[in-house]
This record gives sequence, C-alpha cells and structure tokens, in this order.
Amino acid sequence: MVTGEFSASANCRSLARVEASVPDHRKASGMAQILAQALALALAAFVGLMSVADAGASERKVTTVKSGPATDKLQAVAGTPAQPAAAEAGAEDPLHIVVSLQAQSMTVYRGLEIVAQSPISSGKTGHSTPTGVYSILEKRRKHFSNIYDNAPMPYMQRLTWSGIALHQGKLPGYPASHGCVRMPMEFAQSLFGMTGRGAHVVITDAPVEPVSVRHAALPQPYEAGTAVASLDLPIVASDSGLRGSIVTGSIEPAKVPANQALSDKPLRMIITPKAAGNDVHRAQTLLNKLGFDAGFEDGVMGKRTRDAIRLFQEGADLPVTGNMTTGLLRALYRETGEDETLTAVLRIRRDFKDIYEAPVALKDPHLPLGTMIFTALGFDKDAANVNWVAVNAEARPGLSPEAVLDRVSLPKSVARDIGLMLTPGSSLIVTDRSFARNTGLGTDFVVTTR
Repeated sequence: MVTGEFSASANCRSLARVEASVPDHRKASGMAQILAQALALALAAFVGLMSVADAGASERKVTTVKSGPATDKLQAVAGTPAQPAAAEAGAEDPLHIVVSLQAQSMTVYRGLEIVAQSPISSGKTGHSTPTGVYSILEKRRKHFSNIYDNAPMPYMQRLTWSGIALHQGKLPGYPASHGCVRMPMEFAQSLFGMTGRGAHVVITDAPVEPVSVRHAALPQPYEAGTAVASLDLPIVASDSGLRGSIVTGSIEPAKVPANQALSDKPLRMIITPKAAGNDVHRAQTLLNKLGFDAGFEDGVMGKRTRDAIRLFQEGADLPVTGNMTTGLLRALYRETGEDETLTAVLRIRRDFKDIYEAPVALKDPHLPLGTMIFTALGFDKDAANVNWVAVNAEARPGLSPEAVLDRVSLPKSVARDIGLMLTPGSSLIVTDRSFARNTGLGTDFVVTTR
C-alpha cells in the first residue's frame, strides 16, 4: 500500500519537471495529454490499495453455528457461536431445552431450530436424574450445594426446589452427578445468557425432537366480540381435523381478569384426567349440588344417599327405587347443567401463580395419555392463528401428539378465555401423571415421568 502511494507521487513530480522544460507555445497543446497520464497513474495506485485490502480481508475467518437435525454430531458450542444461530431461528420463537440421558446430550431449540448442542453428565446410579417436564425456576452465576458438602455449582439454573438443576461441572463421559445435569464451562456460560426464568427443560431417556403440529384442540388467539363458527358434534367427530374444535357460535362475555388478558407473559397450562371416582360418588356430588342431602361424598351407598336418590327420582318422574343406575346419573347431569363428558381438568399458571381452572372433555380418560408438551411459537398481537410444536416427553407405544389431541376438546367458553390470554411461548402439557409432588409456590407445573 505504501509503495503504491510513493510511485504515484514520484511520477507526478517527474511530470512537473517535464512540463517546466517545454516552451510556452507547446504547453497548451500538451496539457490534456499530461493530465490524462496523471489520472491513469492515480487510478492504478487506487487499484493497488484495494487489492491489498482484499487480501487482508480474505485472511479473516468467520465462525457460525449451522442449524440441523437433532441427530447431527454434537458441536462443542462455546458462548459466542451459539448466538448467530439463535438469531437465524427467529427471535420471537420460544427457547426450550431437551436433555437425553441415554445419549448424555443436551440440545437447545428455538422453535424447531437447533441453536446449540453439548454433551452432559447426568445422575449416576443411585442418584439418577428424574425424567419429566420442568421450567427454570432460579438462576445464579455462583452457587454452592447445601446438600453435598458445599460443592460449587457455577451457572446454576434450578429445575426443582428439591435439588435438581443445570450447572457447570466435570464431564467424565458417563453419568456421574448426584442428580443434576452437568455441562462444560463455556456451554454453561452461553446457556446461562440465553435462558430466562420459566424456560422449559424436557428430560427424557431416549433422544426426542420437537415436531410441528396443527390441531383444532390447540388454543388459538381470540378477539373479544368475534363469533365462532358452530359445528355439529357428529361432523366434528367424523373429521380428525375438526375433532377438539369449538362447537357453538354464541358470543359470551369474557370471564378472564383484565390484568391476565393484557399480560405478555406465557401461559403454563396442563390437562389431566379427573380423579377416578365411582358412580355413587358422582351421584352424591350432584345430589348435594341440587340440594338433596346425600350425606358425605364418600362413594358409599348409605341410607342418606338412597333417601336422596328416591326424592330426586320422585321429582324427575323416574322409577322410585333408591338404586344407582346409568339413567339416574344422566338425569342428574341434565338437571345440574353439567356435561358428563367433561372428564378432565385444565389448570393454568402464569408467572408461577395459579390463575385459571376449568373442566374440559377427554375421551376415554381411563386410557393412557403419556406426557406431551405443546408450545406456541411466536406470533403477532393481531394474529388469527398460532403454530405449535410438540415434544413427546414420555414415549409410550401408539401415542403421538395428534392421537392425544384427538381425545381433547375445549368447551367454547374455555377456548375463548384461553384465546384472550394466549401469548407467544405459552405451553400446554397433556398427561396422566401427577404434577403435585414438585408443583407449588414459585414453580410452573412440574411433571416427573420417572
């Protein structure tokens, strides 16, 4: 670069000396030629400068992380490389983490795109890491175990208040922890900067991947004052694409608190079958609701329950027998206005607090459901539809996300209420597992599958 500048300057001085020696009457005629030569020399010098700059630029390396299927070879992802892939995947899609104990690996997704992968070390024999669906409850850059001799747990991200967490630690190549998920240092630092409280972590035995899913049972945004098309139940039942859809078109006032409809934090929803109970227990509950004194709702056919049944049968023009029958149950459901098909319960939390609960329909509630988690991808405020992804958190034969959703149906009012509150990153767990053990103050719904 310096050589090019010097040559151009020297040639200009030489041209000046030549010009001084030329008689005046020839200067005018040669001026144009001299200026053209000077311009050509300057242009050559400029081209030389650009060539040097290009050569230097070609020596610089650009590092990127390419997204790919979960079966790709694990990448040694350190803090910086994970960032570009996250931007490519779409900043509005939620971040979620999938850990495989069999593969001893962790994969970080934004929506359906892989943004980072790493080997891990999970719990050793006698301290195995429990599988299930978790959320990040707490984050600390510096943390020490209050269970295991004050052991350091840098970049700790808590999954349960009973001691399970993600954190930096040694990776010997096999399960070696006391139940936590250890990560290499640079990856732990990177992940700590990528996640927020409430981000989902799914821990499974075999490797699993999120898949795109579309189904009428999945909640969609609802704008107040918008009518919903009415569909006949036989039509819905005969079409797999419509099963689970809203079945009535009337507009009802929303029952959602204003602060929840305006919140931008994601919903954490769970659907579980109602607790199993016998027909006598259900009849006692309905009779007491109607004002008939059926006694304690204990499922035992005692004298008070029989007397209450007789009184109801008399008023309902049924044979007065005092006995429990299918016809009696149907009449009780009809009289109370309750739907006997609402065999499951939907519960919703937001920001680790309960905000909503309602009965929903679940076909064949006695059959296995497994544990599926569905997550809403990013969408605009005025969007009419939302795309969802599903992760099968508990592999059971014959159970797919679509097969599980085929058995779920949300009443119109419940679908409307959820639609008013729905935000990007909201999730729905459908499971026949209990969430009671690790769900409480300061948690989302935590479902352990082992």
